Amino acid sequence: MGRAALDPLQPFSNRAQAMTHYLTKLYTPKPEWGALTREERENFFITAGMALPDLLAQGVEVIAIGRIDQSKRESAPQSFFAVWRCPNSETLDALVSGSVLVGWHDYFETVNAAGEASDVFDHLAHLRGDGVA
Repeated sequence: MGRAALDPLQPFSNRAQAMTHYLTKLYTPKPEWGALTREERENFFITAGMALPDLLAQGVEVIAIGRIDQSKRESAPQSFFAVWRCPNSETLDALVSGSVLVGWHDYFETVNAAGEASDVFDHLAHLRGDGVA
């Protein structure tokens, strides 16, 4: 009997996505964003959005975007979140670089959490410090 047959965490295993990379952006508007007119904000989104078709063609997906619920315990201090899925490290790098190129960070304080997905078993091994690559 293998590990999967004995492990109660097996339903949480997701080895099929082991090569998938994710980016979670947490962000809050800066005062510079508030100083823009509505038209300037719309123009920014139009310009920033022009990069999306190329990223989507490369397999980048928007998983979820929204406002952070500050009423939840241990909530992040930022105002908004975006979760992206990328097929590989190169497209993840393109997504992160694209944010810089369009000037996102000029208007939003941003924290990026990015990395390759793993399954629960590998994750627990990392937490234990088992030296899993």
